[in-house]
Amino acid sequence: MLEPYFADDTVSLYVGDMRDVLPALGVTADLVLADPPYGETSLKWDRWPDGWVKVAADVAKSLWCFGSMRMFLQHGREFEDAGWKLSQDVVWEKHNATGPDADRFRRIHEHALHWYVGRWADVHREPQRITTGVVERGRIVKQGRKDIYHRGEYQTGSWSDDGTRFRTTILRARSMHRNGGIHPTEKPVEGLLDPLIRYACPPGGLVVDPFAGSGSTLEAARLSGRRAIGIEADERYAKRAARRLSQTPLLTITGEGESHAP
Repeated sequence: MLEPYFADDTVSLYVGDMRDVLPALGVTADLVLADPPYGETSLKWDRWPDGWVKVAADVAKSLWCFGSMRMFLQHGREFEDAGWKLSQDVVWEKHNATGPDADRFRRIHEHALHWYVGRWADVHREPQRITTGVVERGRIVKQGRKDIYHRGEYQTGSWSDDGTRFRTTILRARSMHRNGGIHPTEKPVEGLLDPLIRYACPPGGLVVDPFAGSGSTLEAARLSGRRAIGIEADERYAKRAARRLSQTPLLTITGEGESHAP
């Protein structure tokens, strides 16, 4: 049996290649949340791990994967061959641009695509809502459109305005390297990882991060009331992630970007 590099009652972290470690763990997860190397630079660590998408499909039927348009176009067939079907995409809008190119638009975004295996009806999904303001008590909004649309017809009916709206496909959150980030591709918990996890993993469910890096996914899962397993190939970052996880305060994230004691 593999020994975790770090573990508590909610999360565990392993060191090694996810293609070896994850099958050996023999777990079934509700969600895989992955931020793989995109394979777009000459950096030593930035190498696409062939076969990882098939390993992920053997563990869960729901996957959020970060990447660039170039990456997904290059490796799209691998996702399809592994049985993954594309559900939707969201865009993480950062506060600052990245990349050295001087002959293109300055890129301030990354994509996160949601994939699933099997029937869509069998995949857990909880659309995320945000508060938009105070509304009149009991206000009813009529929805009378019945336009032909590329996915069918709009249904007629009415709904009660409770002051919330669905989150949009643009998620705005500050990137981490100016905030003391501990990994070069670290993702922010609030505003990005938290809503993705809440959407695709039920409370108390299990999230697997096969490229754990800074441990941010594990922290986000724990703070939102989920369990998590992370795998990191580089022990240097696993050590930093373990330190982070051992020091994370016992708070929970409400889902609207606020934290409170349980």
